[in-house]
Amino acid sequence: MIYEYIMAKKFYITTSIPYTNASPHVGFAFEAIQSDVIARYHRFLGQDVYFLTGTDEHGLKTLRAAEAAGKEVLEFANEVSEKFRDLAKVLNISNTDFIRTTDEKRHLPAVYALWEKFKEKGDIYKKKYKGLYCEGCEAFKTEKEVTDGKCIFHPTLEIKIIEEENYFFKLSKYLPEIKKIIEQDSIKIIPESKKHEVLGMIEQGLEDVSFSRSREKYWGWPVPGDDDQVFYVWQDALPNYISAIGYGSDDKKFNMYWPADVHCIGKDIVKFHALYWPAMLLSAGLDLPKAIFVHGFINVDGQKMSKSLGNVVDPFELVKKYGVDAVRYFLLREISPTEDGDFSYEKFQARYNADLAGGVGNLLARTVTLAAKPNFLEKNPTSKIKKEIDATKKEYEKHLDGFKFNEALKSIWELISFCDKYINEQKPWEAKPSDSQVISDILFGLSGLAKMLEPFLPETVEKMKKVLAERKSEILFPRI
Repeated sequence: MIYEYIMAKKFYITTSIPYTNASPHVGFAFEAIQSDVIARYHRFLGQDVYFLTGTDEHGLKTLRAAEAAGKEVLEFANEVSEKFRDLAKVLNISNTDFIRTTDEKRHLPAVYALWEKFKEKGDIYKKKYKGLYCEGCEAFKTEKEVTDGKCIFHPTLEIKIIEEENYFFKLSKYLPEIKKIIEQDSIKIIPESKKHEVLGMIEQGLEDVSFSRSREKYWGWPVPGDDDQVFYVWQDALPNYISAIGYGSDDKKFNMYWPADVHCIGKDIVKFHALYWPAMLLSAGLDLPKAIFVHGFINVDGQKMSKSLGNVVDPFELVKKYGVDAVRYFLLREISPTEDGDFSYEKFQARYNADLAGGVGNLLARTVTLAAKPNFLEKNPTSKIKKEIDATKKEYEKHLDGFKFNEALKSIWELISFCDKYINEQKPWEAKPSDSQVISDILFGLSGLAKMLEPFLPETVEKMKKVLAERKSEILFPRI
């Protein structure tokens, strides 16, 4: 296996926590599904997996969205947060926990505890600041991060110049140490290109970062001892990864699961997770996460998803139309784990019909139909099918250890193709003496396939197990 942390007894994985300014779209569904595969795989390895997701609720974007909807801000955040919780259920996500940054009992103690640690270290100070601000990112931008007055991640929003007095965190103090940590892969950043991107950010130079905002303009937890200021997103949202496991409230649980083995995030928040978060942890004297896995964006028919273009893909509707495992399969097989990918209904239906209806679904149906015949006598599998499964399993594990979900699925479908070819060549429907052996081999192959498919298509695998046990054919994926 590639990474040493894979062999640890516990395994702690997190998604990012999306803003509650809008309903979930397929981009976050992609992240949640990727994280779920990793979590399920590590449970399969026998590890104690803690899998966290949740919502980031304070901030200007949620406040503005609530005002536009004519609702009180917490009421609005409650509704949107519940949609993300529902999405996890709809996508069959096996998360252990769901954290909300508006949770005063579970989350706030960690936020305050960290703040006190920063102050003790002398890493918090107050100053007036004037800078370029992107409301979409809820972050100040350097001139290098702005093109024609626009942020690269939010080109429809004008960059604003904001001037106010806030509390700042001494990010610059920790950058030399973080540079060494990333260069030495003490925090493994995947893919390698993102590691170089982060090192490039350090080389360009980064200033200390604002950790508070004016109470008049922002929605958040109050800064202790200063009623005019509330905590900004980095001080409020990033600690979700430790608040959920008891930092500041349950030392036993925290010590059991921290540090995180994998933070699964989108490419637009790499800086905050690979630079701000490690600096905060170093200041607080806490261990650093072991890996940061970064995925790209999902475009639709070659264009960026946008409300103005009317091309935002609703994951709830997608699941309703095609089924949860069809959605999971397409996103994991068709979209690169680490680069931008493209969604279209044409591509979706082509994958569905070829790989699901015509692939695993067809193989199971034809094999069970043959096994149900009265002259079938199950035999021990041959070395030929065992060797093929072992080879597939080796490739599968290698790809999953490297977060290459599409390649892991490709190796499984190569085994499906092998089984189909084996049946077609041997023609067991012709009632030869060897028929029982051929069918037995394919049944054994299907059992191996089911085990490897379980992290990806858990609902389908349950159906496969039932069909294999009862020898009663069932259509897993009706052809579109």
